[in-house]
Amino acid sequence: MSDTAGSWRQFGSGPLSRATARVYTLLVVEALLVLTTLPGAVPLLLLDRDASNLPLYALCALPVGPAVAAGLWTLRHQPLDLTDLRPAAVFWRGYRTNLVPVLRVWLPVLLLLTVEAVNLTHLAVAGVPDWWAVPLIVLAVVVTLGGVNALVITSLFAFRTRDVARLALYFLLRTPQVPLGSALLLLAAGTVTAVASEAVAALFGAVFVLALLRVAGPMIDAIGREFTP
Repeated sequence: MSDTAGSWRQFGSGPLSRATARVYTLLVVEALLVLTTLPGAVPLLLLDRDASNLPLYALCALPVGPAVAAGLWTLRHQPLDLTDLRPAAVFWRGYRTNLVPVLRVWLPVLLLLTVEAVNLTHLAVAGVPDWWAVPLIVLAVVVTLGGVNALVITSLFAFRTRDVARLALYFLLRTPQVPLGSALLLLAAGTVTAVASEAVAALFGAVFVLALLRVAGPMIDAIGREFTP
């Protein structure tokens, strides 16, 4: 009996089994990402790509924050063991746990980026010099990359919102490879969206979340060592 149990445990934790578990987990996370972002994705596909729709774009992006947070939580906490695979249950637990904390971070980020985008697309109407675009773009980049850091931190750790904001900005400088990697991921996602469509980009959602988790690894490890008991 013990030999049978040992063989089963070995089967569930071997290299091939771990690879199978990773693929299965990614497929489940992808399906749940699509499901949880559907309320924003459907109207987004119907909107014209026009600057006047920027506030609507932000509204459609609202479900993305909690969905990505749940995906990060799942890929971080789901054991890669075929005998203990429950990615859907882990995803929904992460979604419920992180929903309110993530929205406290995600809403201000979307609001700031919307204001920045509206200002950038209406410089001529406002009658301000063109060079104002430079500080606006710099601020938008800081808000975006800091917001990504904050999303990752909120997804995996339990900090107050103001502490999350401080850590997110601190790690922009502490671990520059993290915001650089995040910027490349966002650029890749934006390129796929521009060349194809939002629907095509959504098909790679789980891969994007996994890549974000890997990119943010140095920041996650540092926070775990230095800022948690």
